[in-house]
Amino acid sequence: MTQKPNPHQAAQARSKIEQMKRTFDQKRAVAEGLSGIKYKIGVYSGKGGVGKTTVAVNLAVVLAQEGARVGILDVDIDCPNVVKAIKLSEGPMVGDDKKLIPPERFGVSVMSMSFFQKNEEEATIWRGPMIHNAINQLLQSTHFGELDYLIIDLPPGTSDSPLTVMQTLTLDGFVVVATPQELARIDAKRSINMIKTLQVKVLGVVENYSGVIFGSGGGEEMAKEVGIPFLGRLELREEYRDTQRPTVLNSSDVLSEYQHIAKQTKLALDGVL
Repeated sequence: MTQKPNPHQAAQARSKIEQMKRTFDQKRAVAEGLSGIKYKIGVYSGKGGVGKTTVAVNLAVVLAQEGARVGILDVDIDCPNVVKAIKLSEGPMVGDDKKLIPPERFGVSVMSMSFFQKNEEEATIWRGPMIHNAINQLLQSTHFGELDYLIIDLPPGTSDSPLTVMQTLTLDGFVVVATPQELARIDAKRSINMIKTLQVKVLGVVENYSGVIFGSGGGEEMAKEVGIPFLGRLELREEYRDTQRPTVLNSSDVLSEYQHIAKQTKLALDGVL
């Protein structure tokens, strides 16, 4: 005797297949949109407040100064600060293909979630599905063109937001930003373990806020403990108080530190480190 199909189960199966198809189509559209980019580098941290956006912006500007074609994608949903950090005054243009063309500042193309905020001081209170849809929409709607490097400023932590980005984008590696203090190192280890769980390459660790106030060497020690490269340290300097433009353009000392980090990052991308 043939059992009649359960209409509810059949509807669930159709819904699941349709969802899988939508996910596949989204990933394909994102991959096609980013196909002209040679390297996609995530800048990530285990907690907020460690200078992740500052590192992303200054690293991007240094790479551009060295002659590379560079873009920044700011997908920090809660606190998208790249536009303010790089002092952009205009938003994206709309091309003939109806896609958004990122504006440029200091040789770096910039696309950020902040372009779509009505009020920069308004809190973004979104759950996972909304974050996923917003990131996918941003990626599918943006035309970066041909780039050598796309620096991606990720949300901090190990929750929905960074996980969504990591699963949506195929990245070539992560630069993890940490500070020397013990608790910050623990958070950085958590973020590194999350990256490794997703089987993505960790290019290395950058120690920020290094110096007499917060100490020095904690980031390098942590990198050795988890077996990943140490890319360099950034001293906590007075020059960072001038926020009119990225600090690498104001200080030769800061520029030298970022040039070293850029060099080490390239070596890590090439598998030399």
